[in-house]
Amino acid sequence: MNKTDLIKNVSTQIDGATQKDVAVIVDTVLETIVNTVASGEKVSLAGFGNFEVAERAARTGRNPKTGEPLEIAASKSPKFHALTGFKNAVKNA
Repeated sequence: MNKTDLIKNVSTQIDGATQKDVAVIVDTVLETIVNTVASGEKVSLAGFGNFEVAERAARTGRNPKTGEPLEIAASKSPKFHALTGFKNAVKNA
């Protein structure tokens, strides 16, 4: 399922909601999650999961081609952790 399919599915489940209305809501929710996590805060959706920033420390790695050591810079990336309700729904499907 992609974003368009999600919007169509949600709009059919809500009486009086157009796909355009649902698209605005989905875009706003996703934008809010991205902006909140990018600012360093955690987003927790009960029964679904947590979105947060994973920080990786700087470290020394090796070039796989030459074996030479190289410095890998510290970085941040988004992280999602599914909560029990979501995990159980997938496991029991």
